[in-house]
Amino acid sequence: MTAASMPYGFRVVGSKTGRRRLVDAAAAFAACCAGDSRAEPDRESYLSAFTYGDDFRRHLAETGSTKGYSGPCGGPWLWWDIDRENDPEHALRDARRLMAFLLDRYPVLDDDDLLAFFSGSKGYHVGLPTFWGPAPSVLFNRAARRFAESIAAASGVSIDAGVYDAVRLFRAPNSRHPKTGLHKRRLTHDELMALSLDGIRRLAEQPEPFDLPPVAVTCEQAAADWQAAVTAASQQSEEKARRAAVADGSPRLNRATFDFIRDAADQGDRHRLLFSAAANLAEFACPPALAHALLTEAALDSGLTPADIRRQIDCGLSHIGKGAAAHG
Repeated sequence: MTAASMPYGFRVVGSKTGRRRLVDAAAAFAACCAGDSRAEPDRESYLSAFTYGDDFRRHLAETGSTKGYSGPCGGPWLWWDIDRENDPEHALRDARRLMAFLLDRYPVLDDDDLLAFFSGSKGYHVGLPTFWGPAPSVLFNRAARRFAESIAAASGVSIDAGVYDAVRLFRAPNSRHPKTGLHKRRLTHDELMALSLDGIRRLAEQPEPFDLPPVAVTCEQAAADWQAAVTAASQQSEEKARRAAVADGSPRLNRATFDFIRDAADQGDRHRLLFSAAANLAEFACPPALAHALLTEAALDSGLTPADIRRQIDCGLSHIGKGAAAHG
């Protein structure tokens, strides 16, 4: 399985709940970066964070939805999402710190080989090209998460670890944020490092076309970091399979579910932990009203919005028997 066998992505124009449209992933991403009018930069829009092959194309055609997809994925970029509620200065500092760390760890890269974006609201997205050529697989998104978490921990930056679902949406470059009216604006290395928050927001008032960097280098460190992430993701998957094999069929309340209800969650992992807690309660045939009552207060304490909370709990409750392996 190669990157060339994963040409597809999906796009959503308008609300995140909108229709998932199959696209040529590379062409759609490039069009958004270039500010092509066909990419509708004055609208809210999203692209898939990962790329897919024929398995995904058939799944979307047959079901009309990305839900339940558990096949392989890949991607030409790995993404970090840095978002600090009510502390935009902190978010900017962390984006700078992460950018500096990546360039130091992978010195074969030039400053602008990385992609840094102001999200259009209160955060930043940093993208690393997968120039070491990782193979697509059913574990690719999990390995991407392990890779991103490892880099974030080493750089001292907290990230949103809930953005690595196999069918995750990511705000499209140059698209317009529906609440602020600002665009997801690419920042050069110098702009990210030097501009003030006000200066960055002024840039984001308009979309700005840019060319994707032609990265054609090799790096043993990046390949080794990726292999470590793949190994960790594989071991986690095997451990889950082992636990399932020895279980007697009776549901068990996971420690993570208990901890979430009692202590809430940090910002970077709150979506995933809420989803997992709801899925765990579903194993007990927990009534939806009870699940919402048990989880909502902790989720609010974690900083999630009521709409996000309802969506994550409902998705977790309906998850059992619908491709659990895809979400890990």
